[in-house]
Amino acid sequence: MVKGQKVICINDTFSPTVRALYKQLPVKDTIYTVREVFLGREKIVKGGDTATVGLLLEELTNPLDPFHQGEQELGFSSERFAPLNTLPPEEVAAEVEEHVGVPDWAPAPA
Repeated sequence: MVKGQKVICINDTFSPTVRALYKQLPVKDTIYTVREVFLGREKIVKGGDTATVGLLLEELTNPLDPFHQGEQELGFSSERFAPLNTLPPEEVAAEVEEHVGVPDWAPAPA
């Protein structure tokens, strides 16, 4: 995922702890724009061999992460989102139309 990319939330199940820390959470089947991409802290915190990719979204703003010394905003795991371009073209068109709308002046579909 890259900055400026459109993504759709596929998992909006959060623990009560996360709900208490965050001001805004993504909603399943809603389209968002990637504002920032960052490396998750699992490798550092848990000593693992892998790390997740975290996202900040244009449409959501949250407090600073209380566990991050670099004053980074609380973000979301990229695994909660799917890039819009991975959906079949019909589904992408339906999602965009649903969230953006079709202007009155637009020609009727063929």
